[in-house]
Amino acid sequence: MIKKILLVSVIFIASGVVFATNDPNPSKAKAFAVKTIIIDPGHGGIDPGARGLISTESQLALEISMKFGKAVQAAFPDVKIIYTRTSDILPGNLHNVQQALRYRAELANNSKADLYISIHCNAAGQRAGGWYAKRVIGHKPKVVYSGTGKRRKKKVINTPIYESYYVENKRKGTETYIWAADRSDDKEKFVQGEEYGENVVDTLNILDLNSPEARIRAQLYTKYFFRNSAYLAYLVEDMFKQSGRDSYGVKQRNNKGIWVLQATGMPSILVETGFITNKEEEEYLNSDSGQAEVVNNILDAFTKYKQEMETPKGASGSRPAPGTSKK
Repeated sequence: MIKKILLVSVIFIASGVVFATNDPNPSKAKAFAVKTIIIDPGHGGIDPGARGLISTESQLALEISMKFGKAVQAAFPDVKIIYTRTSDILPGNLHNVQQALRYRAELANNSKADLYISIHCNAAGQRAGGWYAKRVIGHKPKVVYSGTGKRRKKKVINTPIYESYYVENKRKGTETYIWAADRSDDKEKFVQGEEYGENVVDTLNILDLNSPEARIRAQLYTKYFFRNSAYLAYLVEDMFKQSGRDSYGVKQRNNKGIWVLQATGMPSILVETGFITNKEEEEYLNSDSGQAEVVNNILDAFTKYKQEMETPKGASGSRPAPGTSKK
């Protein structure tokens, strides 16, 4: 009973605290250095992702990711950049999409990365650009017969008159995903090392994973991952909005969503840079100016996040609480 009370008490405290230190004791308010980041261009190779009129999600994600990595390296030469892929292949040069997803998470965890940023493009509607549909514009009489022989009867019914029309695929804008807070128990398994049979965050001083204290600490780190993921995602979307982009905000994904966000033992976000199925937005994402703007937006968000994490003031939990929604 005492263990249960202790567990509930610690989780309750953790839920109201923003963690940004390597030590789960926030009172120390130490800065947390962002030294290594994983940049993950979504999809790749046999998995093209969403298709637009002139490009694929895999292609655009790679182009934007490589440019983002170069921008980070130029701004922060001491930050180590690790890409999950640098060409149009599945990560690890694998031939199975699920294995490639697991490779992404293992690469991040084994690299002891401090941050995971996955770059994607969104899709909506029946077809890129638009599609044809039918609608009723009126009715016309039609004679039909029922029965046979002497029982045959004539009947007039109204039948619909259809018109074909073109539906433009207008959905556009950005959104950034994080792992759902109500599924933190799943992410906690990776923090505890249960999924891989090893401690994926051994630099965080988690020792005896079978002890109640270690499990409490793992839950504390899960809260820390969630809060910092949400904060970075909030910054990314805020930068997009400042550039005039439509933004659907920060959203949470659960078990039906993006597996790699669950499997990474670090703050993780997935950025949907725009709708490849919208003709104008696809052209924007393919243009040098559009890609430069997207890269600068994410870089500005990363810069602010890094500065916040690496100051004692940020580590004490002074940053604004981001708003998130579930999808």
